[in-house]
Amino acid sequence: MNIFFLVITVISVPVAVIGGFMDWPALLMFIIDSVAVIGLAFYIGKATENLAVVTGPSIGGLLNASFGNAAEIIIAVFALSEGLTQVVLASLTGSVLGNLLLVGGLSFFVGGLRAKRHQLNVHEARHNAGLLLFAIVIAFVFPYIFSSRVEDNDTQIMSIIISIVLIIIYLAGLFFKLVTHRGVFKSSSPKENEKSEAEEEPDWNLWMAIGVLVASTAAVAYISEDLVHRIEPVGASLGWSDLFIGVIIVAIVGNAAEHSSAVMMAYQKRMNVAVEIAVGSSLQIAMFGAPILVLISLLLGDFMPLVFSSTELISMVLSALLVINLTSDGDTNWFEGAMMLGAYIIMGVGFYLL
Repeated sequence: MNIFFLVITVISVPVAVIGGFMDWPALLMFIIDSVAVIGLAFYIGKATENLAVVTGPSIGGLLNASFGNAAEIIIAVFALSEGLTQVVLASLTGSVLGNLLLVGGLSFFVGGLRAKRHQLNVHEARHNAGLLLFAIVIAFVFPYIFSSRVEDNDTQIMSIIISIVLIIIYLAGLFFKLVTHRGVFKSSSPKENEKSEAEEEPDWNLWMAIGVLVASTAAVAYISEDLVHRIEPVGASLGWSDLFIGVIIVAIVGNAAEHSSAVMMAYQKRMNVAVEIAVGSSLQIAMFGAPILVLISLLLGDFMPLVFSSTELISMVLSALLVINLTSDGDTNWFEGAMMLGAYIIMGVGFYLL
């Protein structure tokens, strides 16, 4: 996997820079930029993982919260600066759906082909279930219901307060999981614990990890600006709506590296790790990424309220409820993965037709 991402990064990044200067066609540049972002996102994740090992679980958790979805957040910031708030909200929706249903479904399915059943840490499954209900069913539904009954200024105040609460609860959840109740969330599988302990040695030293993180983040920022400029012409040429581009295309591009990592973990029968990537990334976007973007939009002068469309909201709520139902028993199999993938396909078709 490392060689694959190295090859696509080394090739696509210089080509994306050259193509930007030479004003190549929008569709071609959109594809090249997307591939470049996927490769760079892998190295941001890799550098963050190494820093987390070096700095320890507590600081590592904060680093993961800050950089775990860096590529997607950077793309969203540039989209906000262009006034594409609906694309940003759609991409946040797509990230939640993609991680819960596509990544989770693929992980369950691939892992289920290698073993009839996988046991999950029940405590972690219940912890994640509570956070999903809190973030998506409470924090996202509440502003949607009341936005139609209050003034725009009140919606803005409500969005800011909810965003701050989400960030505080997310950071408190990290402290709970990594410090005060760390032992509860260890994998129930001795084999997974042995692998985890064996992999505590970082692949890169501190300064190399920092250098890769800074360089990759800067490159993502540069390429993301060009990528955002291509969204509207590409959508117009292909007949795609901003909603579909945000929910499906941008979300997959921003999370492709994490997607592949989760499926690889499932293939290696490390299902707890795969589920943590899938559900953990969804929670990170819902409870940290989305609120941060709401606060950043204040500085950009084009405020993005934390109010999703009814279609986006219903799809996220149903996805969360399905995943909670399938994981709360602490057991997974390939058929559950097939159901999750089927739900993602159904929703993807719906967003395309819209």
